Amino acid sequence: MSGVSFRLPWLLLGSVVCFGAETNQERGKRVVDEALAALGGQNFLAMRDRVETGRAYSFYREELSGLSIATFYTRYLTRPEPPVPAFFGVREREAFGKKEDSSVLFTENDAFEITFRGARPIPADRYTRFRESTLRDVLYIMRQRLGEPGMTIESRHADVIDNQPVEIVDFTDNDNRVVTVYFHTSTKLPLRQVTERRDPKTHERNEEVTVYSKYRDVGGGVMWPFAIQRERNGEKVFSMFAESVKINRDLTDNMFTLPSNMKLLGRPKTSSGKK
Repeated sequence: MSGVSFRLPWLLLGSVVCFGAETNQERGKRVVDEALAALGGQNFLAMRDRVETGRAYSFYREELSGLSIATFYTRYLTRPEPPVPAFFGVREREAFGKKEDSSVLFTENDAFEITFRGARPIPADRYTRFRESTLRDVLYIMRQRLGEPGMTIESRHADVIDNQPVEIVDFTDNDNRVVTVYFHTSTKLPLRQVTERRDPKTHERNEEVTVYSKYRDVGGGVMWPFAIQRERNGEKVFSMFAESVKINRDLTDNMFTLPSNMKLLGRPKTSSGKK
């Protein structure tokens, strides 16, 4: 989604008047602290798991290439203390269809496609995409990565994107991942993020944009977007429109592990899946 961006002199002047004594780092930290409070504060940080049900759409060259009823089960792992750089502490099961006949299981170490035939390890490049997408997702950063060694937070400026006033903040981690996040100046919630990744095969740089909207209280003041859209190099690649989001459902290990009697299928040679 391309956004029309322009600066308003009064907006910038207001920034100087109100926040002239702040450094970019101090302003960035303040914006993130306000966003964390808007997301639910300690209740957001204490969120153990989440179940999202709705419709998932995938696109190829702007054309719809897939549509499914989907339920995403997510569980957060306990963050180590003291924090470590690029902590990847999440397990996710993406189930498709009304009867959840097929699913994809992602853990902190591996991933499988699961059908009635059995479980097949997914290609390494697809797992890497999932891992990188997670590490760069602002909602994961806010939940699991704040305060980790090497993470810097710096304000760019205030601006207006798609007719909405925003504060723009860069998150840069110890491995030089940079995620630029646009926080609404009134609600304080993240609306949009932009990051660049180099394609491991072509070595070309890809710009990835995620747009978050339709936030709702999903319990205890925790706010979560019911609409998420992802773009790559200006083309829509994925959308999720949730009908229900529930948190702290006490999801158990069996949701994120393969049954001992499940047949293991061979590893595919190539991958065309997108995350």
